[in-house]
Amino acid sequence: MSLSDMPGAVPNPAASGSPAAASATAALTEPTQRVRPLWISGVVLVNLGINAAFFGPIQVLLGQQAAHFSEDDKEAILALVTGAGAAVSLVANPLFGAFSDRTTSRLGRRVPWVLFGAVLGAAALIALAGAPNVAVMALLWCVVQAGCNGAYAAITAAIPDRVPVPQRGTVGGLAAMGQTVGILAGAVIAAVVSGNFAVGYWLCAAALLAGVVLYFFESDDLPLPAAMRTPLSLAAFARGFWISPALYPDFAWAWLTRLLVNVGNHMVTLYLLFFLTDAVHLKETQGIEPEFGVLILTGLYAVMVIVTSVIGGPLSDRMGKRKPLVIASSVTIAVASLILAFAPTWAGAITGASVLGIGFGAYLAVDFALITQVLPTALDRGKDLGVINVANSLPQVLAPLIAFPFVRLWGGYVALYVAAAVIGLLGAVFVVKIKGVD
Repeated sequence: MSLSDMPGAVPNPAASGSPAAASATAALTEPTQRVRPLWISGVVLVNLGINAAFFGPIQVLLGQQAAHFSEDDKEAILALVTGAGAAVSLVANPLFGAFSDRTTSRLGRRVPWVLFGAVLGAAALIALAGAPNVAVMALLWCVVQAGCNGAYAAITAAIPDRVPVPQRGTVGGLAAMGQTVGILAGAVIAAVVSGNFAVGYWLCAAALLAGVVLYFFESDDLPLPAAMRTPLSLAAFARGFWISPALYPDFAWAWLTRLLVNVGNHMVTLYLLFFLTDAVHLKETQGIEPEFGVLILTGLYAVMVIVTSVIGGPLSDRMGKRKPLVIASSVTIAVASLILAFAPTWAGAITGASVLGIGFGAYLAVDFALITQVLPTALDRGKDLGVINVANSLPQVLAPLIAFPFVRLWGGYVALYVAAAVIGLLGAVFVVKIKGVD
């Protein structure tokens, strides 16, 4: 695997008539040939494996391991480990995306990083099973985050590399389905190991590696000619992660809208357990343990995400429009927040979770397709999508900071969910600012 040197002025072999011209043209121009179902299946499985490896630990296994080290300090340990991992993800996704953009391997630009990220993440998960202390646990979880984000950055960039615009909603919807099924698979893994977190880590590692096999053999990844490499410049490489809103306003608005919608979504789900305990009084009114209530709501949410992501993506392809569906799905997410705010009952929670899933599934599929149409350059798709993916990771940090004062100081859960609705609606409003996509 060979990495290109860092960005600068990009040579154009196609213009010079060099032997690399055809390959460069194929690698960097907008694709026009529809991708095969087997290729799509490979992308879906990679997304499934990555999310199983992420969410099995995040939902259960890391918490069990934290309790193993200290029952009294388990909350602080879990916060430390997951916070460190989230910080790594903010950097790893755009960084590995940029690396994949400049990879000149005969396997292509994306395949080497999908494979490398999966192997690195799986190795760290296996090592995590035997971590001797909290420091090693935190370090290894950061390595898992780096590996999985590397694979995710590469597989995300493969979609605009290979998928023509009229098919991107469909592929984006199926990829979102794979992500959601992966989250459920992680939860199943954590459940079946019955508290044995070490076995759980091994199973998550196996899911991650198995997920990349089909894509590795069916990727048809297009190599980047070495002639496209530019002279090494660390300063230029660092500057490349700043994408000017003045030069690329559509990209900037797309980034902001995704950030706002994800912040609103995280605010809705963050305190769900406490909402069911303290506002719905689930155990007293329904005789249901709040933890089981969270599982029920998460399952409903996931089913709706899967259904609407598969429906919404192809619908936007047939319409030839993205913005109306992005706006409609953002409004639907806001409606879900308002249902929870003003109907703090078990029936209201079930309705709100279902509506949230309907909105977010369609949003994931259609907004991804929209984003691929506002990327600044074909040469930097991986890096630019990595910057977009920061808008997925950053809300994990921002949402708790925003949500806490609403719950404790500014009106409780009604205020929290109204605020989440307003933030989500702002995301819908700003989509209108995108001019280059219908």
